[in-house]
Amino acid sequence: MGEIFTFVGLISHDHNFLFVSHILLVALIVLGLAKMATSKMQLVPSGVQNVMEAYLVGVISMGRDVIGEELSRKYFPLVATIGLVVFVANMIGIVPGFEAPSSSLNMTLALALMVFVYYNFEGIRVNGVVHYFAHFMGPVKLLAPLMFPIEIVSHFSRIISLSFRLFGNIKGEDIFLAVVLMLAPWVAPLPAYALLTFSALLQTFIFMILTYVYLAGAVLISEEH
Repeated sequence: MGEIFTFVGLISHDHNFLFVSHILLVALIVLGLAKMATSKMQLVPSGVQNVMEAYLVGVISMGRDVIGEELSRKYFPLVATIGLVVFVANMIGIVPGFEAPSSSLNMTLALALMVFVYYNFEGIRVNGVVHYFAHFMGPVKLLAPLMFPIEIVSHFSRIISLSFRLFGNIKGEDIFLAVVLMLAPWVAPLPAYALLTFSALLQTFIFMILTYVYLAGAVLISEEH
């Protein structure tokens, strides 16, 4: 949204520059949070360490219900990192003078492609190429010629689902907040900020839980059948 004021826009109005700058800002914030949480580890956590430990326990608990305890812990570094990046990317767009990188399809598509490639790689690694792609044909061999192309299209549609859901919601929130700030800059933004914060949390949760679901569908083929 080049028409909206951003601090980085004082340097350049090029959209690619704005996007990359805010992506780097998100990365620095995430790394800063990780550094603050681990710099002075305590047996009884407090401050940032307490928040981050609660977050990581929540991620493992989320995955446990989807993919089991062992695999939840195996994949939680990926899911937890995605969650932090997506949440921070969503939240900085609420702060006046900054733009949410997740309101750009460049970021959401990159994350969706990463998840897509990784869960298919894990499915092939765990089950083997033949067994993995065989489950695309369904349990009824007679329907295999019909089911296989349907499953292929279904899996590729996950890229669109992951990327456009996050992009569309955050883009819409950016536009909504811009309109609210123009119409009533002092009063209306207060409930709007609460609504947008909840939405940022919800979109982060959806992206994380879908990542676990896709991983479960790829590596737990035997249990699925």
